[in-house]
Amino acid sequence: MAFEDMEFGYYTEAERKARLALEHYENGKMAQALAELETALTLNPASSALHFNKALTLDAINRFEEALAEYEAALELDPSDIEIMNSLAVDYTRTGQYDRAIQVFELIEQADPAFEPCYCNRIITYTEMGLHDMAEQMFYLAQQVNSDCALCYYNIGNSLFIRGEYKKAIHCWLKTAELEPTHPQINYRIAQAYWAHGEKERARERFLMELRANPGDVDVVLDFGLFLLELGDVESAKEKFNRILELRPGFAPALFYLGEIAFSIASYSQAKDLFEQVIESDSTLAGPRYRLAQYAIMQGQDRQAKEYLLQEMPLAPEDGSVLVSMGSMLLAVGEIDSAISCLLRAVSLDGGSAQGYYYLALANALDGRLEIAAEFFRHCLDINPSDFRVLRDSAMIYLAMGRVSQASEQLRQAKSLKGEDSLVQMLQRKVWLGRAKERIRDFFGRLRRQMPIN
Repeated sequence: MAFEDMEFGYYTEAERKARLALEHYENGKMAQALAELETALTLNPASSALHFNKALTLDAINRFEEALAEYEAALELDPSDIEIMNSLAVDYTRTGQYDRAIQVFELIEQADPAFEPCYCNRIITYTEMGLHDMAEQMFYLAQQVNSDCALCYYNIGNSLFIRGEYKKAIHCWLKTAELEPTHPQINYRIAQAYWAHGEKERARERFLMELRANPGDVDVVLDFGLFLLELGDVESAKEKFNRILELRPGFAPALFYLGEIAFSIASYSQAKDLFEQVIESDSTLAGPRYRLAQYAIMQGQDRQAKEYLLQEMPLAPEDGSVLVSMGSMLLAVGEIDSAISCLLRAVSLDGGSAQGYYYLALANALDGRLEIAAEFFRHCLDINPSDFRVLRDSAMIYLAMGRVSQASEQLRQAKSLKGEDSLVQMLQRKVWLGRAKERIRDFFGRLRRQMPIN
């Protein structure tokens, strides 16, 4: 059943409202369509078709939870309608209710094994669940019913792309484009796959094909700008981000990347202004406060930097390198506990981050937890045994702990890497002094044992 498939019988007020709703729906006037359907439902609440069409309208404006209630009401009134069941399962997937979606798709399959959408749409459900083998199984079942379904190729392409099977994803999406040239954003998806596969020129061609067809698609323009940045074509990227601001003034991601470009060429005042605009436009976007904190530290404004970093922490992406950078800045402004929290997040994401362990060692050393600091330095050396800085700094920790022999060994290795270094030389003198004190204590200990007892 589709919105326009609704049959009208006696010309009642409810039917008149339904006709008006259909006109509004086809003209993209969803609010007016909803208003007419709600009036129609007050007049005829037992109409499965009215509930179904209201759900379709809610889907069109991404109000999926409300649409679910309408599909469920429609199905209760007409339990055997497969189109209602299919739409219900799709919205269960959209709202993350995967088990319910699978259950409904299986009921459709039992009722009508030749209903191809119940396999095609299940590809999406299994892909979102991470069950890619099951997604492929659904693809092959759908192929047996309809070998030329553009949507099936598109859906399995998404599964392949997520798994990093870019070449296979490209093949599937090219098939979608062949079967349905107007499929939404198909050239954009092909561009992304070529980009990920390292075929930059083909990616550029597909981006341009998509933009020729849909020049106002902000998502595509933004991604194309990022692609151009990666290629080093900064001026063309700036043009794309500024184009977005013409289409959608105040669009935070475009402002952010323009700020990144300004920051990269040391136009800090311009970058600062852009990052502040980002925060004003979208206070939940990660990144601008991080950059503003960097600028504040450069200006010696530690208090302001600390405020930005503490605000950024809940928003920070799950990116180990960014978290390490934030942790190091938090250390620089004296926020040790927050620095440790940030750095622990970083090493949990990337257990091979020597930088993360190094700053964790420094943070714990500054907080007086020398044994923990020594342990983190050992993690650093497990990753890179020839890190001069770690060898030198861990020697300092061992000296502070009174472990003279371990300090001496670290300094010996550090000196073999870099030769003469003033700090290493100073630490070696402390090692010698420590050993001298041990020898003096040993001498007086022996002398005391040899003294006659009176």
